[in-house]
Amino acid sequence: MNTLQETFQASELPIQILGVNGIGYEAGNERVTEERSIPWLQDVEAVDAWSSWEVAYRDVYVLDQRGQLRFIYNLTTHDLSNPDNMDTLSEAIIGLVDTE
Repeated sequence: MNTLQETFQASELPIQILGVNGIGYEAGNERVTEERSIPWLQDVEAVDAWSSWEVAYRDVYVLDQRGQLRFIYNLTTHDLSNPDNMDTLSEAIIGLVDTE
């Protein structure tokens, strides 16, 4: 099964997925990035993006090409091991590319 990023790349869609880890969870960075190829950023006190964006654990923030927030999709509520949830997220992201 392809990851979302692999699906987008194979379709030559201009979509980039990256992860942002919350402050205080740095100890898991090595495990999270093991055998994965998406960029992984670590939030820091000087930025504190998680607080300013009011991020909940396992939130996916989807931004358009201008960097504007379009929607939030939580992976605890919508587990991607369920193919319907994976399809919903993928189609919603692709729909943003098609409309811009």
